[in-house]
Amino acid sequence: MLPGKVICDLISIKGSLLRIGYLSFDLDKISNICIVGAGISSAAMGHYVENILEDRINTGYIVTGYSHFCRLHKIEVAEAACPVPDRNSFMAAERIRQIAVNASENDLVICLWSGGGSALMADYPAVSSPEDVSYMYGLLMKSGADIREINIILKHLSAIKGGYLAKHIWPAKSVSILLSDVPGDPPDLIASGPTLPDDSTFDDAIKILENKNLVSEAPIRLVNYLFEGRQGKWPEMPVTSDPVFGNSTFVMAGSNKTALQASRNEAEQIGLTTFIVTPELSGDVSNACTFIIDKISEYKNDDNIKKPVCLLFGGRTTIRLTADGRGGRNQHLALSAALQIKHIPGITLLAADSDGNDGDTGMAGAVVDSETVNRALESGIDPESFFYRFDSFSFFRAAGGHIYTDRTMTDVMDIIIAIID
Repeated sequence: MLPGKVICDLISIKGSLLRIGYLSFDLDKISNICIVGAGISSAAMGHYVENILEDRINTGYIVTGYSHFCRLHKIEVAEAACPVPDRNSFMAAERIRQIAVNASENDLVICLWSGGGSALMADYPAVSSPEDVSYMYGLLMKSGADIREINIILKHLSAIKGGYLAKHIWPAKSVSILLSDVPGDPPDLIASGPTLPDDSTFDDAIKILENKNLVSEAPIRLVNYLFEGRQGKWPEMPVTSDPVFGNSTFVMAGSNKTALQASRNEAEQIGLTTFIVTPELSGDVSNACTFIIDKISEYKNDDNIKKPVCLLFGGRTTIRLTADGRGGRNQHLALSAALQIKHIPGITLLAADSDGNDGDTGMAGAVVDSETVNRALESGIDPESFFYRFDSFSFFRAAGGHIYTDRTMTDVMDIIIAIID
């Protein structure tokens, strides 16, 4: 799913009227238009926003991931690290905060949020350090916590996430254009919801740390900060009833559902009986794989369904690492599926990250079939040993099956395609 198409479908100008989705703005009543953004897709989104608005843009700053840079004319673009923030991530957050603070009452701030925005635009409590927050990101990524749980913790360690950027922008108007990388497309979780309210609490954040057994592993200054927040020393995030959100709106530009619908259209054009099973895969990757295999078995054994069949799944799973192998959730899912379909003939499965980089391996994912395990064993490669070491990258490097797309300039989570002959 290309950012250009969704932006051009979403934004138009007719006379003095600016349309952004279902919203409209009278350009004659706007003093300045400011663009800010963070995410893997946000620079590409900014390119098309700039093409439409041209010289109407007064200032702009977008941070995207390394290798996703594109040079713009009116909007400055920076690169930073994802999924664990680096020095550039913290610099980017401050630049965006300054643009927000400087916006005046008659200004319009257009925000471009997409997957990865939380890490690319990172800040930290004054009582801690950037290193503390970066370590916390890495810890959470490996913990098995889901995207909602991770967001609750990170928002409570930030002064721009969880609606705080909307407070900085106010009394100017803001509209956020969202490209979702979260199952179910909850707008407040995309890029950690900088311009949307959040009703979670410090207590919620602490309970998640406790449930994941992370209190002793997390940086002590951040843990203390959360406990002090629960005691009332630090303010909770702005909630839905906060008046600043009267000036802050959002439009959903695209999501995993959009990508799956496009995939279905392509599959049907080549004669496959195609079903979108779910765009909301989440939770542990092992449970997700079991669900997928059960669906494959169900559709394969249904004689009333014309074969070949294409099953489409989307979403974002989590993986709790218990070994030091290299891989990503999609490569791990594909290897797990290969081990389970070795006795089910006529199955091919692809699992890939839409941003082209699964687990920071440089590979989008992997494709397997009913014979993957047998072919590997015949070549002296033991799939199970790689699986239990969480070393799916090395397995597919040795056995074949990697999917390489280069950077795609978009991120709408993962796509799993199963073909049943």
